[in-house]
Amino acid sequence: MVQQLTDTEFKDALSKHERVIVKYYADWCGSCKLFAPKFRRLSEQEEFGDVAFLDINAETNPDARKMAGVDNLPFFATFRHGELVEGAATAREENVVAMLERLRS
Repeated sequence: MVQQLTDTEFKDALSKHERVIVKYYADWCGSCKLFAPKFRRLSEQEEFGDVAFLDINAETNPDARKMAGVDNLPFFATFRHGELVEGAATAREENVVAMLERLRS
């Protein structure tokens, strides 16, 4: 399941979950919209059950955006114990899967 969060909720989620992946998007971003069902499907896969999947609107949540250094959309960032592990602007599912696998290792 993918949770849609705001700046305030984001900080709480980082403290609650050991492993987190975030998709940063904007309502006008076509690639973001196209990736949404893939991100949802990944969140439902058993192998990633120990990872919290979060959606953050990059335009309305500047604090969360700054924490990951978002420079393009869609942008994905992984966090472990509240600390940024890596971030990348990509619309390729295999890149996001690779980020998830590194987060879990």
